[in-house]
Amino acid sequence: MTLTADLLVDERTADDRAADDQLELFRRLRRYPEGHPEWWRIREEIFQQYLPLVRGLAGRFAQRGELKEDLQQVGMVGLVKAVNRFDPGRGIPFEGYATPTILGEIKRHFRDRGWAIRPPRTIQELRNELNKARADLTQRLGRSPRVSELAEHTGRDPEEVIEAIAAGEAYQTRSFDQPAGEEDEGLAYADLLGYEDEQLNVVEYREALKAALARLPARERRIVLLRFYGNRTQSQIAEEIGVSQMHVSRLLSRSLAQLRVEVGAAPATGR
Repeated sequence: MTLTADLLVDERTADDRAADDQLELFRRLRRYPEGHPEWWRIREEIFQQYLPLVRGLAGRFAQRGELKEDLQQVGMVGLVKAVNRFDPGRGIPFEGYATPTILGEIKRHFRDRGWAIRPPRTIQELRNELNKARADLTQRLGRSPRVSELAEHTGRDPEEVIEAIAAGEAYQTRSFDQPAGEEDEGLAYADLLGYEDEQLNVVEYREALKAALARLPARERRIVLLRFYGNRTQSQIAEEIGVSQMHVSRLLSRSLAQLRVEVGAAPATGR
């Protein structure tokens, strides 16, 4: 299901309730000082609940020549980091925050050994499809295509397109002696190993934005989604929902102001 479809559903699902329960568990954890018996008990409860997540993510790398138990231990390091850093006050689901942290730890484990990680075949195929679509659309439009345009051209869901682009970049293989970039004069990729993964901030921001959008009134949420996910103009939105363009403009401005307050500024992605 797409982000847009998720947010258009008003009814709370079992997953929503489970996410709320997990947030409450973290709030209880934060009430106790580190080392308190109850702190240890709640922490262990969290680890036990998310052990299947670690096992599942580690299983994705089962064919890389590493023992399953070793990969799970590396994944547990990522889970510990996620538990330590997670802020339940942001209102985002813990699993959405923990998953990239755990995957990042496992991928770092391979990178530290100089092993290349190949993307899944489905990602490779979609990347090739998107590269061709990007070339066609760039020539036709005279500019780089948007994600929504790539999705429409390929018949794919926008979420699939975003995932393929992000995964393709994450899986790029480079020599550790290769310069890190034009602005990183004198630095090689090997020098950057172990640095904090700034893309985790992007994931956290996206989850926070999704939660903030879900809290908007249904009409305002629909306007925001149509404008930014559906690439509709304000006039088109006004016609679709039966109000004036001026009213759409006011509702959109008010909604965006609310989102800025709840989410804050978008994290820098280096682009």
